[in-house]
Amino acid sequence: MKLANKVALVTGGARGLGRAYVLHLAKLGADVVINDVDLNAAQEYDEELTAESVAAEVEGLGRRGLGIEADVTNKDAVEAMMQETIEAFGQIDILVNNAGGMLHAPPNNSAATAPPDHYQYIMDINLTGTIFCCQAAAPYMQAARSGRIVNTASQAGIWSGRIGGGMAYKVAKAGVIHYTRVLAAELGPHNIHVNCIAPGFTLSSRAVAGGRNSPEVRDRLLRDIPLGRLGVPEDCAKVVEFLVTDLSDYVTGQCIPVCGGYVAF
Repeated sequence: MKLANKVALVTGGARGLGRAYVLHLAKLGADVVINDVDLNAAQEYDEELTAESVAAEVEGLGRRGLGIEADVTNKDAVEAMMQETIEAFGQIDILVNNAGGMLHAPPNNSAATAPPDHYQYIMDINLTGTIFCCQAAAPYMQAARSGRIVNTASQAGIWSGRIGGGMAYKVAKAGVIHYTRVLAAELGPHNIHVNCIAPGFTLSSRAVAGGRNSPEVRDRLLRDIPLGRLGVPEDCAKVVEFLVTDLSDYVTGQCIPVCGGYVAF
């Protein structure tokens, strides 16, 4: 129970990778706040829960769970969510910013032609939401002189893919990586660790629904993954465990790719 007496908040926690983080942290002993813009999001991709909600799954593991519907791109909603967390649990020790994604991509989603409305939308759900949540949690962590923040980037934020497609998502995730570095430099003197992970091709429920696990797509992707398999949500959850426990006591300002070697330097 490495995280006994700790309180974690996971954004985008109602399904997929976020749900994997929620359950993994609860198994380590943390009480968990599950944030999502839709707490029933698992239904959209037929992701089967073991209880009526992710919060109930947490409680089934013997920990306290609290679901809060809030849009992380709305600063007022984020601040209200953080206040509700403090009122319910009295503290915030761990923040995992998972909300985001490459959603609703238009046909002309390139570096030279991406429409401004889609670009702004992608920047908001990936970068701006991350910033708002960090800013809301920071004062409480500074007062406690302790805290762990894990932001979510992507292999897309590290490597261009040698094409201009998906520009908004790639730039937003690159922004998450550098924001992580800047925030780590600011909060380090307060004993707050700030890091991020960069998942590669992972079999989340949304990715599977989008065809990532089809033989054609899987075979194409595996040619560039040295470990020879696609990732699963638990692969990323284990790295989150590293970053929110004493295993990473001398690690901050870093971005860790979790991609089976797809991103190789």
